[in-house]
Amino acid sequence: MKNFVITLLALFSISSVAFEEFLITDIRIVGLQRVSIGSIFTAIPVSVGDKMDQGKVSEITRALFSTAQFNDIQIAKDGSALIISVLERPSISKIELEGNKALKSEDLLKGLEGAGIAEGQVYKRSTLNGMKSELVRQYASQGRYGAGVEIETTDMPRNTLDLKIIIDEGKSAKIKKVNIIGNTLFSDEELMTGFELKEGKWYSFLSNKNKYSKEKLEGDIENLESFYLNRGYLKFSIESSQVSVSKDKKDVYITLSVSEGIQYKVSDVNVIGEMPIDEKIYSPIVNSQKGLIYSQAQITQIEEYFVNLLGNEGYTFAEVTGNPEINEEDNSVSLLFLVQPGNRTYARKILFSGNYLTNDEVLRREMRQFEGAWASDNLIEGSKVRLERLGFFKEVNVETIPVPGTEDQVDIEFTVEEESTSSVGGSIGYSDFGMNLGLNLSDNNYLGTGNRFIFGINKSIYQESYNISFFDPYFTMDGVSRGYSIYFRETDYGEYNVANYLTNSQGLGVQFGYPISDTQRIGLNLNFDNTDIDPGSLPSREIADFLESEGTVFDVLKAQAVWSRITLNRGMFPTYGASTDVMLQATIPGSDLTYYKANIRQKFYRPIGFANLVFGFDGELGYIGAYGDTKKTPFFENFYSGGPKSIRGFESNTLGPRVTPSPCYNFDPATEECPLIIDTDFDGTPDSIAQNPYLYQQRRNPIGGNFLIEGSLQLIFKLPIIEDQRSMRSAFFLDFGNVFSTDCQDYQINCYEASIDELRYSVGVGVTWITGFGPMSFSFSQPFNDGIYDKTEEFQFTIGTVF
Repeated sequence: MKNFVITLLALFSISSVAFEEFLITDIRIVGLQRVSIGSIFTAIPVSVGDKMDQGKVSEITRALFSTAQFNDIQIAKDGSALIISVLERPSISKIELEGNKALKSEDLLKGLEGAGIAEGQVYKRSTLNGMKSELVRQYASQGRYGAGVEIETTDMPRNTLDLKIIIDEGKSAKIKKVNIIGNTLFSDEELMTGFELKEGKWYSFLSNKNKYSKEKLEGDIENLESFYLNRGYLKFSIESSQVSVSKDKKDVYITLSVSEGIQYKVSDVNVIGEMPIDEKIYSPIVNSQKGLIYSQAQITQIEEYFVNLLGNEGYTFAEVTGNPEINEEDNSVSLLFLVQPGNRTYARKILFSGNYLTNDEVLRREMRQFEGAWASDNLIEGSKVRLERLGFFKEVNVETIPVPGTEDQVDIEFTVEEESTSSVGGSIGYSDFGMNLGLNLSDNNYLGTGNRFIFGINKSIYQESYNISFFDPYFTMDGVSRGYSIYFRETDYGEYNVANYLTNSQGLGVQFGYPISDTQRIGLNLNFDNTDIDPGSLPSREIADFLESEGTVFDVLKAQAVWSRITLNRGMFPTYGASTDVMLQATIPGSDLTYYKANIRQKFYRPIGFANLVFGFDGELGYIGAYGDTKKTPFFENFYSGGPKSIRGFESNTLGPRVTPSPCYNFDPATEECPLIIDTDFDGTPDSIAQNPYLYQQRRNPIGGNFLIEGSLQLIFKLPIIEDQRSMRSAFFLDFGNVFSTDCQDYQINCYEASIDELRYSVGVGVTWITGFGPMSFSFSQPFNDGIYDKTEEFQFTIGTVF
């Protein structure tokens, strides 16, 4: 009817300006504001010198209306001049969205732009009204059936207008009931195990699974189909899916009607097509399907197996399709895998883009795919992984591009997005020991060479340190690394929750590393260290005994061998893979002290398979022992346990053996003080007067031990209220461990050898968030099995530490 009325009006308009044929000597356009006159002359089918008649009027009108730029067009003549008068449609100068939260403004504006509604475009009321209905439908697909959209227009100068789209999103309807009809082989609970949409529980606000979404329903239907197809029911079908809404639009009822069919087994498997790989390689995989219940997931995996197998042999564009042929007589299927390998492709060039700071050489030396060799998917992916592990890039992507004019050559382009690897300036942090201040110059990609350079000055309540280090990961072309370091540290352990003594140490070292494979590496480190110990005026008995035996100043040369294996999928917050570090350190004979230290550190991560959960394990074993002329392990090398980086729920370093107070020969019971009259020359007699000894009532500080056991079991989950969690990790944890001694003395307090009974435990939840100030971590935990000397701390918070 609308089109009919417009046609009648157009005919009336044409007849109202009817005139005799004439020769056009001039064309005048009246009413233009935004539209250029050139575009008018391009659109109309006449020009100066043409004959004008009634038919041309209709052609001009249709041509100009088809540009969708005008609301009205009038045609007249002035002598031999053709007059075209137009009324332009207004253009959109501004679009403002109000009230949308569930849908992002960027997404809504893109949708409007796709419909021709954007700033600078011609305003079309009909299109906008259609988009209004579409927005309501989009919200309805998310279960927001009460959503409404209103549009306000404001006239602006120069025939423009502002659009204001006011959105009332309403509330999401909640799923009241999900019914599955027709299933006899499996219960509703079994079928809905992997559903995104579920009936509401008291805890549903954590996952939003009880809020309806059309996209989630489609995903659940696909999961339901996969459930049956993976169990051999090839003819399973969903007869209907119905979604009904309550009158108040708050509740949703979902009903799925299914036809299960019968189960099929695989009777035979054949591979057809041009297979350029020896049958012995793939036949065990293919033949393993015979006699098994048909599974679509298994078919897909075999397809991917063939594609990867061919891709590793240079057939980059291979296609493999698995097709089941049903035999109704015995309810079996015969599988046919059609292989189309295509041509073997060779890598012509390896290209890099996006590396504005990093030299091409740094990227190229990580390549496992080489130019001129056939293109291998494994080698290309391995090259990509090595680039990601460098830590220089936010993201690494790779694309295989066919070379025009050839059938067997490709270019491989790696596109990287660089991130800052250097920092110059001050730092500030907080841990359970108080504030940490620092001035640091650090660059993990020094001048784009891939080398690491660090200069640091740091001061905290317990330590002041200075260090300079340089590390070249490719000292040789074979990947042998070399590094240097020099340092000075002054530490007050009395402020570190351990025994009260001071150390001044300085040293230098050199480090070498050699790659065994892409995931394994060995290293050899040599370090010279000078340590000067100040025991204070009243050292504990353990410290006094050691210093009496070994002295207070030590020069040692340490050699350390390291083996590491890393298969983690990322450096920060991994979700898959493992890492193992085995370290053995020993002082070289001839050093002032002779001792050795062994450490094993293990990390392990695996997705559990549902609810985006990841299982994680982090553990460490450590042991220190003396050899040669040194009879006691150095107390200042002891292990300590407890704290946010160790066993959460316990104060830092407070587990394990405690110091034994020094004898006091002038103890005043009234004031519980002891004047500093002690046995400083360790001859068994006080320096000034001889009286009966009393124990000095100093605080029972930890002294550490030479045997460490620590571990943490984690259930990593995503916080439901945070959308982007790439820089955040949250986990439930069970921490366990303690520090022990293999040389406990009769006079020592809380000292014991390694025993399962003496392990300490804590459970809780922790969150780490990478912020602009550095990593921020906090945990709530409940310790149990704590001893009488252990100090607990249920809430712990740090900045600058990742646990």
